[in-house]
Amino acid sequence: MSDYDKWEAQQLQRSGLVGSKENPYYDEEAGGLMPSQEAEEDVEIEVVDDEPLFLRGQTTRAGMQLSPVKIVANPDGSLARAAATAQSLAKERRDVRQAQEAAILDSIPKDMSRPWEDPNPQPGERTIAQALQGYEMPEWKKLYLGKNVSFGIKSTLSIAEQRRSLPIFKLKDQLLKAITENQVLVVIGETGSGKTTQMTQYMAEAGFVSPGRLIGCTQPRRVAAMSVAKRVAEEFGCRLGQEVGYSIRFEDCTSPDTIIKYMTDGLLLREALVDPRLQRYSVVMLDEAHERTISTDVLFGLLKECCRQRPDFKLIVTSATLDAEKFSNYFFNSSIFTIPGRTFPVEILYTKEPETDYVEAALITVLQIHLCEPPGDILLFLTGQEEIDTTCQTLHERMQRLESANPPPLIILPVYSALPSEVQTMIFDPAPPGCRKCVVATNIAEASLTIDGIYFVIDPGFAKVKMYNPKSGMDALTVAPISQANARQRAGRAGRTGPGKCYRLYTEAAYRCEMLPTAVPEIQRTNLENTVLLLKAMGVNDLLNFDFMDPPPVQTLINSLETLFELGALDDEGLLTKLGRKMAEFPMEPQLSKMLLTSVDLKCSDEIITIVAMLSVQNVFYRPKDRQALADQKKSGFHQPEGDHITYLELYRAWQRNRFSNAWCYENFIQLSNALPQHGQCCFKAASLDAVLGGGGRRAVEQITGEKEKIGGEMEGEDRGEDRGRNGGPGLVLREAHNTTLRLCFIGFFRHACRVDPQEGYRTLVDHQQVFMHPSSALYNRAIEVDAVPSCSFSVCLEPQPFPLHNTMPQDESCTAVSLLLL
Repeated sequence: MSDYDKWEAQQLQRSGLVGSKENPYYDEEAGGLMPSQEAEEDVEIEVVDDEPLFLRGQTTRAGMQLSPVKIVANPDGSLARAAATAQSLAKERRDVRQAQEAAILDSIPKDMSRPWEDPNPQPGERTIAQALQGYEMPEWKKLYLGKNVSFGIKSTLSIAEQRRSLPIFKLKDQLLKAITENQVLVVIGETGSGKTTQMTQYMAEAGFVSPGRLIGCTQPRRVAAMSVAKRVAEEFGCRLGQEVGYSIRFEDCTSPDTIIKYMTDGLLLREALVDPRLQRYSVVMLDEAHERTISTDVLFGLLKECCRQRPDFKLIVTSATLDAEKFSNYFFNSSIFTIPGRTFPVEILYTKEPETDYVEAALITVLQIHLCEPPGDILLFLTGQEEIDTTCQTLHERMQRLESANPPPLIILPVYSALPSEVQTMIFDPAPPGCRKCVVATNIAEASLTIDGIYFVIDPGFAKVKMYNPKSGMDALTVAPISQANARQRAGRAGRTGPGKCYRLYTEAAYRCEMLPTAVPEIQRTNLENTVLLLKAMGVNDLLNFDFMDPPPVQTLINSLETLFELGALDDEGLLTKLGRKMAEFPMEPQLSKMLLTSVDLKCSDEIITIVAMLSVQNVFYRPKDRQALADQKKSGFHQPEGDHITYLELYRAWQRNRFSNAWCYENFIQLSNALPQHGQCCFKAASLDAVLGGGGRRAVEQITGEKEKIGGEMEGEDRGEDRGRNGGPGLVLREAHNTTLRLCFIGFFRHACRVDPQEGYRTLVDHQQVFMHPSSALYNRAIEVDAVPSCSFSVCLEPQPFPLHNTMPQDESCTAVSLLLL
């Protein structure tokens, strides 16, 4: 019997599917299992400490110290203390809200709650209307975000009149002349000046498009690429996808007639992998370059080289901030073209003393402005969805308590990326006469959105920032002070319609001494494994001398190279292996692509593709603020004892059994209907395997398509996922498949292996970092039991200390041995 067979038999016995006498380790003479040390003797653990030859003397094994990049000018200052206090206050508010939701859940009659407990109710038990009785949208959301709500009067100008009213229109001829005379042009323009929508059209009308080529415009966000393309197509007088189209990950809305193409910066980077000189493009416009995403920073270096090799190529770099000199110096001292915005003077007001609770200070400031200042809308910057919804709820309640004083109406509108687009667009509608609008937004409103009518800006001075810790190999999403450049950008939002005011909820000393001049670029503070793999695939082997505008930390680059070596993507000389080249073809993290490629050998690629697709979706389970307790109850019904990855797999299969129904997703608080539509699934699976494995992807898609066609037939009477897990023989097959799938997941994330800490939580095997299971994990309830999950591995850790783990899976000692060998 092989070691794997022994391991599998032990797993089956632990799960209760087979008896102890059926275990090959059962000793009839002793009347029990063989001593555990005999089994341990079968596993030899050899810890490999050898460094890769190309990194010898530069890794942590050689004593290299790893630490995250500092994004705070003064870690002991008032802003840093306020950020830490805000997190504890947010937890207190969350605990109070969860207690209220638990009380509501306990009050639900049992006969009514049953459909919510069962994630797969039988036909006839699906009672959407009954399930929603008594659980309505909160009053403040119903009042401001209801389906039939409309504010003010929308613009009556025609499209042509709207285009002529933009600041860029008066400079059209000068702009086209500057583009003609310069190969690289840096364009500085305020948000709302028209540079994103108009410049591509001006160039197309002026004949900058060569036959068979395109004008490409990159955006840092998928939503921006789609929405801008839709608007430009409307102005250009064509259907979206004809002369004007867009391309984003797994979705291409272009045609052979397309001459203006909007896309994410990551997609253009992927195109450069196949065509480094970008021969398809006459002009490339890097829009919103000041956001400095990883993809944009890498494109800087690649497009700079493209300009050297192609004299006919035009590059335009646009920014909404005043960092033009830096861009110009980097791009061959190129010319700078400035589009004057509609700006008015803005009065800056600071607090006299530091604020410990900036959310409470912001609420007080909003009410003071509303009750004491002249007409004009308010823009309040906060850090995220939870903070915004809590603030809007509290603000609405306080306005209700002021009704006896008969204050003017205040329209409260939240803005964050998770809101539906039709709700987000409501912020652009003007407030009715006699009313004031208060927009509560994340930093998306700094430059990506243009909201007219804003006269008052409230800036607490914080934003959520993603940070990578090379020592632990984990990302942390933390609240941190913004930069001085961000603060100026926020203040400028108050001066677009008329003279305005900006209330900074921090002292002037904090602005000058505790904020960095500019934000730390993403490439200097995030994981670079995927970026390094992509550059290696492009033939860039000397990463330390690559022409970055702001080079990433050497320690982060070395850590990424070491990880890629351990995954088998690089050889001892640091060159790309055959496996690494295949991994680079996938638009995903190297750990996920390694899982996909290995799954072909173990003949479970369909399961791994599904898991990878689910891991690529943010917030598969959603928790409406008005029904969080019920949503949690629904989610728990899907939890699998094998962890979150198998939970995602079985969730997809349940969706499949229900004919990919949107109604089923709605009932179960699942966001698959929009994030992973049926067409997107087929495209994803075809693109994932077919691109690198020839017919493997086609076979997978054929299998999936065949299963979908059979949904109305045999799958109606066969509950494939559930029945196989409940009955004897088929249950064994399902359990074996789950174990194989878990092994593959572990192959990708072996560096994230953990063992239970005798004191509390878990500790990672890599650096002995203490971590904890996040309550949203399928293993959370098992983990709080003594020794129920002695060791595990995780995919994501996206929060600051105490480092809660997301997407976790259990592992036994044999997997732990594998992790030690690989480390």
